[in-house]
Amino acid sequence: MALALRRRLPLPLSLLLAIFVAACHGDASSCGKVEIKYPFYLSNETAEVRRNSNSYCGYPGLAIDCNDGRDPMLRLDNGDYNVTDINYSSSTISLAYPDVIEDESCPRIHDNVTVPPALWLYFPGSTTMYLLFSNCSISSLAGQPKIEPLNCASSDGGGQYSFLIPSDMPHEALSRVCKQAFLVPVLRRASQIDQTSPQWTIGGILNLGFQLTWDITRRSSNCTKCDNFSGRCAYNRDGEFVGCLCTNGQVSDQDCTKGHQKRSRIYIIASALSSLLLLCLLILAFFLARNYGLLSSKRKEEPTIESFMQNNGHLYTKRYTFAEVKRMTMSFSVKLGQGGFGDVYRGNLSDGRQVAVKMLKESKGDGEGFMNEVASISRTSHVNIVMLLGFCLHGSKRALIYEYMPNGSLESYAFNNNFKCENTLTWEKLFDITIGTARGLEYLHRGCNTRIVHFDIKPHNIFLDQDFCPKISDFGLAKLCLNKESAFSVVGARGTIGCIAPEVYSKRFGTVSSKSDVYSYGMMVLEMVGARDKNINAGIESSSQYFPQWIYEHVDEYCLSASEINGDTTELVRKMIVVGLWCRQMIPTDRPTMTRVVEMLEGSTSNLELPPKVLLS
Repeated sequence: MALALRRRLPLPLSLLLAIFVAACHGDASSCGKVEIKYPFYLSNETAEVRRNSNSYCGYPGLAIDCNDGRDPMLRLDNGDYNVTDINYSSSTISLAYPDVIEDESCPRIHDNVTVPPALWLYFPGSTTMYLLFSNCSISSLAGQPKIEPLNCASSDGGGQYSFLIPSDMPHEALSRVCKQAFLVPVLRRASQIDQTSPQWTIGGILNLGFQLTWDITRRSSNCTKCDNFSGRCAYNRDGEFVGCLCTNGQVSDQDCTKGHQKRSRIYIIASALSSLLLLCLLILAFFLARNYGLLSSKRKEEPTIESFMQNNGHLYTKRYTFAEVKRMTMSFSVKLGQGGFGDVYRGNLSDGRQVAVKMLKESKGDGEGFMNEVASISRTSHVNIVMLLGFCLHGSKRALIYEYMPNGSLESYAFNNNFKCENTLTWEKLFDITIGTARGLEYLHRGCNTRIVHFDIKPHNIFLDQDFCPKISDFGLAKLCLNKESAFSVVGARGTIGCIAPEVYSKRFGTVSSKSDVYSYGMMVLEMVGARDKNINAGIESSSQYFPQWIYEHVDEYCLSASEINGDTTELVRKMIVVGLWCRQMIPTDRPTMTRVVEMLEGSTSNLELPPKVLLS
């Protein structure tokens, strides 16, 4: 092998590779006070291994950036974190928040702390998840005297109150009075801090840092053999195993054991023959099982979902057994409703909290709806996004456990044909729901570390809590994309007829992006205005393609007829109509972003202009 390498590689590359392999087995590097050695590696120490440039000696994602040899840093989903210690005996790495180091009392926290799937890391038992609420308008919680505000101002300098509570503690009250909430990991001993002591600050708690453990179970079989025989695994930038680096400078396929070439050939031939025989037996067993009805195609998606959950172990949601789901729903005795992906039942957790349990229908695909919903909502934490409390994955049984919304969906209030019904909402309440939904969508598109496009915004998927605060739900059709991405491709139309943006089903209108959600939002707002049931003449068709044209031509008279009581209501109704008309433009680039939508709703109507009429055709 060594001779073959010398023949393939020019001398400089051979020399560089030999130095790289030797360094991988040599003494540990130092960065500040932290010892860096396998399976970690310095991000600038790479080499070409088997024609894979920028390969490294270590596990995927465990690169340490050493700034000026003093500050070791590890990159997670939402940024870089200071490495304070690496314990190779317990396989744990201790991290500190960089903002805490800069401001020890009241640092600013900007994002949820999550571990990307590409990193072979997960949160161990020594670390627990907390929710940091900031910009809160109250200093205490009635009925919960144990929750004390942190002894410093809001994390963004707003001068209001902040709270830090365990993520599994009921926090509906805080969600209503706080503008921001972030999921942060801290060491478990933070729970022992006296909430009345000066140390009860954001910096005092987060200064403890948190720990991660590297996951050796994700090694391939070749890497496992390499490690077991004193080798070092080399990976390329795509996270693929490229070879085993041996102490003698050689690069092997899987281990560094010595043997005669003849024995190796015999071993390879024997392995190939046995593999071929095993493959034949498996194919025979497959056809026999299928012919005799012993093989069910419904189970083929299970490995896909299971592997998804293993690769996303950093998502902090509790997994329940199917028996626990049956117990909490009293054998699915109270049905709340149903959607495109399954039925929803009411239940109770062991601590008494009410929940909504969505039982997903068995699908013929690979469980995309289930995986999308778990991955999407687990990355979110916002007052206008429904909270996922847990999930169940048991064979073909799949369930999602949400916080309970006592007032149901927006559809049951704003879209009843009987406008004298007691469920009819006031214009002021409809406007609050309009701007709350806009803030939730703005957060999905820009606020969380992984951008989320919902693809199914409609009244049925907007739920209302006890105070009629809107919460976006049902992420079964959602798509995740990196922050830098502005557009992406989708296969097939996604969404509900009447709410789907035109570019989703026809490329001639433009590219699919977050602007597709803006279109659906605009259609929903125009429906909320209720004009098609109250003010359109009987001779005018009430389909969505004619209604925007009608309301465009009758904005002023409609606003007056819909708000006879006072002028303030007229302004709210006009805002909703103008924003809805802008959002449902046919060309995506003509629509505003959700950030601009929030600004339009929060601003004055004097600054709002109707879109050009030609854009409505």
